[in-house]
Amino acid sequence: MLRLTLVEGLGPRTIARLVELCGSAGAALEASVAQLRSCRLGAAAATRVREALGASAARAEDEIARTMAGRGWIVSISDAAYPTLLRQIPDVPPVLYGRGTLVPGDANAIGIVGSRACSVYGMEQAQRFAGALARAGLTIVSGGARGIDTAAHRAALSAGGRSIAVLGCGLGKVYPPENAELFERLATPDATGCCPGAVLSELPFDAAPEAGNFPRRNRIISGLSLGVLVIEAARRSGALITARQAVEEHGREAFALPGRVDSPASEGSNDLLKAGGAGMVTEPGDVLALLESPARHAHDGTHAARYLPAPANLFGSEGDEAEPESEPAESARASSTAGAAPPEDDLAGRILRALEQEQTADDLAERLGVEVSKLRAALTLLEMTRRVRRVGSRFAKVR
Repeated sequence: MLRLTLVEGLGPRTIARLVELCGSAGAALEASVAQLRSCRLGAAAATRVREALGASAARAEDEIARTMAGRGWIVSISDAAYPTLLRQIPDVPPVLYGRGTLVPGDANAIGIVGSRACSVYGMEQAQRFAGALARAGLTIVSGGARGIDTAAHRAALSAGGRSIAVLGCGLGKVYPPENAELFERLATPDATGCCPGAVLSELPFDAAPEAGNFPRRNRIISGLSLGVLVIEAARRSGALITARQAVEEHGREAFALPGRVDSPASEGSNDLLKAGGAGMVTEPGDVLALLESPARHAHDGTHAARYLPAPANLFGSEGDEAEPESEPAESARASSTAGAAPPEDDLAGRILRALEQEQTADDLAERLGVEVSKLRAALTLLEMTRRVRRVGSRFAKVR
């Protein structure tokens, strides 16, 4: 699969068609010019690709050697370790290069995006939301860029949570250069051997941070996440592309914070809210409440079937609006959950039952037989969704 990605002229969708046609990635390496042409390549392009396939082995070995020397790894879509949610997007990356650690809990992730040239308000809100959501157990996914992205990554780490940075260059490049220390923190293991996050890219190890890479990078941020939160974005911001992809192409949630009506930094996110392209949130608990159902579907393995194709373009893009192939996504969402509410998470339910009387976190941990760190994460989630409140050093159920 790595060899296929290193051939110029083969993108993710063409590789997927070729592998399906030939039966496997190995068989695709032996594809004939005629088979390549059936994958929508012109005659000249098919001939060039056929020649490049034969010469791709040496380059793939070099990529593997460079990546390993840089303490990285490569995972393909056929591997069990490949992120489950990312598999479901239309142009899924055939391989991912990474440093750090991916864990099963990363399936509960929120993408946080916004402007590089953000305001003080944007920086404060990125830190506020990322920190609170990381403490609640969500992995914070962003693009490692200046501004909102960096604030979100750092807040997640400061909160003791997990974060994933998706780069618009290869792992062998550091961009922006001032984030070298941040990327190193994400990929450095703790005493248990697990890293607090990961740095990912679909690009070859030494790929430069070229402008065209970043819009492509945005689809991976969305694909890794249950939903995307736009903190602050100007018009024509890349953050709006990520939100559009989340809803229209990936069937994910999109949220946005309202910003100052006279601030150019918030024009894009405010327009998004006015157009109905994202749900308005003002508290981290709003995000948690709206992500509860998607998280259950991700846990149960039914996320891919949760939505039908998105019905319309709500983001003001140029061109005709897409016609829905069948019932609107909202109707599909309602029908997929009609009949019975999903059961309460086991630990959350046990906590609520135990809080018939006020108790401290230590008392609850001892009574329920769970680790204090795991209990506090669950308590934070319940507190932010307004099912539990603090009374001094104790916790009480909201009645």
